[in-house]
Amino acid sequence: MAEETTGPVVVIGAGTMGRGIAQAFVQRGYDVYLNDAIAKALEEGTAFVHKMLDRAVEKGALKADQGQAAKGRLHAIGNIAEAPRCPLIIEAAIEKPEIKVEILKAAQNRLTDGGILATNTSSISITQLAAATQNPDRFIGMHFFNPVPLMKLVEVVKGLQTSEETVRRTIAYAESVGKTGVQCNDHPGFVSNRILMPMINEAVFCLQDGVAEPGAIDEIMKLGMNHPMGPLALADLIGLDVCLFILEVLHRDLGEDRYRPCPLLRKMVAAGRLGRKTKQGFYKYD
Repeated sequence: MAEETTGPVVVIGAGTMGRGIAQAFVQRGYDVYLNDAIAKALEEGTAFVHKMLDRAVEKGALKADQGQAAKGRLHAIGNIAEAPRCPLIIEAAIEKPEIKVEILKAAQNRLTDGGILATNTSSISITQLAAATQNPDRFIGMHFFNPVPLMKLVEVVKGLQTSEETVRRTIAYAESVGKTGVQCNDHPGFVSNRILMPMINEAVFCLQDGVAEPGAIDEIMKLGMNHPMGPLALADLIGLDVCLFILEVLHRDLGEDRYRPCPLLRKMVAAGRLGRKTKQGFYKYD
């Protein structure tokens, strides 16, 4: 690690994204303080990271001693106040602005002088969140993709007041864990979801309109467009509730009908069929 990317890291939120981010950092030599106020989520998140590190050893991606050392660098904390002062804090909590603001206000007190406060939000305005912090010039979007250990991209989102130095250092952090940081500016959906979500939404409309079954829709997109995963399977992986939330943000903030969520998507979320995390979405999962 370069000198400017040394020191411990705090990851707030032990859900799918938080635990993946924590794994990516501990594998690359960082001490990570994984924080979640819900004890069960913290326990499950920690156990998941340990399991993934064991699997990396089994596959030969890590040596046994490296896997064990990585486990030792993961520290589970139920209160952010238990964390040491860190040069980087990444918030990966639920996609609700009011909850994120509350978390970020508490987290900023654990930063070192000049430290970076980042959010893994996939759609909420970076500028809006930054306004609730003491140092908006050192606040940035650090949008990882699921599954974090495998996906190379980190969408680095610059808010209105984010400094160029913060952007540069954030990209350096991404590179230090084997990712590629690509900069974009704060805008509803950023780049990734502004393009991806309308495609997923249109795939749901195709299903709703009876154009084809889920497997056929995905196979056509995989074989015809050379996508590694079909849009409906991808929606299940992301979480249908997350997809719906992002589309609602896009529809509200951009005011264009092409972002109007498909009624079938709303119906599935209302039914609790959220994809892989509930074992049923457009597909069923064991």
